[in-house]
Amino acid sequence: MAADLKSAKVFFSFLAVLFFLCGGGAAVEDETEFHGDYSKLSGIIIPGFASTQLRAWSILDCPYSPLDFNPLDLVWLDTTKLLSAVNCWFKCMVLDPYNQTDHPECKSRPDSGLSAITELDPGYITGPLSTVWKEWLKWCVEFGIEANAIVAVPYDWRLSPTKLEERDLYFHKLKLTFETALKLRGGPSIVFAHSMGNNVFRYFLEWLRLEIAPKHYLEWLDQHIHAYFAVGAPLLGSVEAIKSTLSGVTFGLPVSEGTARLLSNSFASSLWLMPFSKNCKGDNTFWTHFSGGAAKKSKHVYHCTDEEYQSKYSGWPTNIINIEIPSTNVTEAVQANMTSMECGLPTLLSFTARELADGTLFKAIENYDPDSKRMLHQLKKLYHDDPVMNPLTPWERPPIKNVFCIYGAHLKTEVGYYFAPSGKPYPDNWIITDVIYETEGSLVSRSGTVVDGNAGPITGDETVPYHSLSWCKNWLGPKVNITMAPQPEHDGSDVQVELNVEHEHGADIIANMTKAPRVKYITFYEDSESIPGKRTAVWELDKTNHRNIVRSPVLMRELWLQMWHDIQPGAKSKFVTKAKRGPLRDADCYWDYGKACCAWQEYCEYRYSFGDVHLGQSCRLRNTSANMLLQYI
Repeated sequence: MAADLKSAKVFFSFLAVLFFLCGGGAAVEDETEFHGDYSKLSGIIIPGFASTQLRAWSILDCPYSPLDFNPLDLVWLDTTKLLSAVNCWFKCMVLDPYNQTDHPECKSRPDSGLSAITELDPGYITGPLSTVWKEWLKWCVEFGIEANAIVAVPYDWRLSPTKLEERDLYFHKLKLTFETALKLRGGPSIVFAHSMGNNVFRYFLEWLRLEIAPKHYLEWLDQHIHAYFAVGAPLLGSVEAIKSTLSGVTFGLPVSEGTARLLSNSFASSLWLMPFSKNCKGDNTFWTHFSGGAAKKSKHVYHCTDEEYQSKYSGWPTNIINIEIPSTNVTEAVQANMTSMECGLPTLLSFTARELADGTLFKAIENYDPDSKRMLHQLKKLYHDDPVMNPLTPWERPPIKNVFCIYGAHLKTEVGYYFAPSGKPYPDNWIITDVIYETEGSLVSRSGTVVDGNAGPITGDETVPYHSLSWCKNWLGPKVNITMAPQPEHDGSDVQVELNVEHEHGADIIANMTKAPRVKYITFYEDSESIPGKRTAVWELDKTNHRNIVRSPVLMRELWLQMWHDIQPGAKSKFVTKAKRGPLRDADCYWDYGKACCAWQEYCEYRYSFGDVHLGQSCRLRNTSANMLLQYI
């Protein structure tokens, strides 16, 4: 009887916390002490590249097709219209490469609300294939999060940052979103950004620095943002961006690579993801503004340290682009970049990340590619001369209380390409002759040949190289606690911990721990001491794909536990404990055929419901499973 009373007490304590999370906290606020009303947190979701629906905002008659485009019709992504009226669809997607305006016959604008980021192309078949944040929101609903506590901030992912503000006042609206969430919920927000959404949020922080009085800037951040979760952030860019620029990336859509290239190069946002060097920075617009140099904003200078010219490949694993061009008209600007030259034979030019970001590549192929002038125009006007910041510079730790950098690792990832003239007219005038991948401890070509370079022990997430993803490790201090735990539910016996590991700024920090075969791990690098009052953590998820990471149950479980830990007044540690991971939802319970019962008997039980079609579906959480959550305080 005493045990039952104790379990009931724990369960109702958990219900009280959940009630507070769901917006009923006002009734119990006096009875329970929470840290700064963090129980009233809001979630702000900033999606990545191509992760927001675009809808038509014009009337376009499509000849030879029964389907036309009318206002609010889905453009990105409607595969039916893409297949039946590709020319019309193209007009609704493409932008003018110089001024970023819409096609004269059709325009598209981003949709709003959570529905704009859950499924890009809703439908029985296309829906599951185009799901982005739907599983994330399903978790929120399952754990009882109030509807007004989750806010999506979709944007036109085709535009550069300056055009986002100039055309849509996006950053003004984003600032109002944070302020509205504070008034509505009574507490600060948690930012969840994926992929290019992190670039958007970074630019917002710099834009805000110029928008708010300097003495109120940090105060505003502390008041409105509790934590920032940077998921799959291309902190030093992604090599796929330059691949898309020269040959086109279709993302599995039924369009040619040439069409994909035309679209990509009309979007100025493609350059926002361009790889760049960790050793080169642009002028600090914020300090220039206050030193009387505001009038010189359009004359930014790109500074590189001596290390940039002393080391190979701008710190990346290898040269990102190797391209053959005819040797007869090689400009003087690229003579020093030649790796081989024979009379009458093509010249192979190689380019590092710095030479991509500063435009050297586009200048070198200007005579052979009609897109080069357009790309140089976008690069200079919309990035190098940006009035807020040059986004193609290394990140510093955002001045936010709690920063969590999360990414997948240990997957074969592209880090370099070989291009050659294809003999076909533009836009198919380049062909990829070889691809360089980073694998564990080596670089290999598409044919399997080992390539010289700076291969690291860890690889990226299939889309963004590890060098770019792991830049946030520089935000950690000189002493780091490292914990490695299995991703599935576990009893804590396989958790490995190293405390106060020395970390040198600018150098990678690797967990020196043993991994069991065929087991996926998650490695936590945590620091709460280097910056008083602030926490920094890096999470590496084994074998987690870049595009699927926001659908990862492991990531959502860890996020939920960390947020639940943060609202507890009696939390004993800065970060949630990793000692044990048991089931949190009915879906986490399963049938153990070896023992002929539900696994995790302490937390799961067999409870049949009408409609269950197999034993695993009938394994559900016990009501006393609130004990599972109490151990994470």
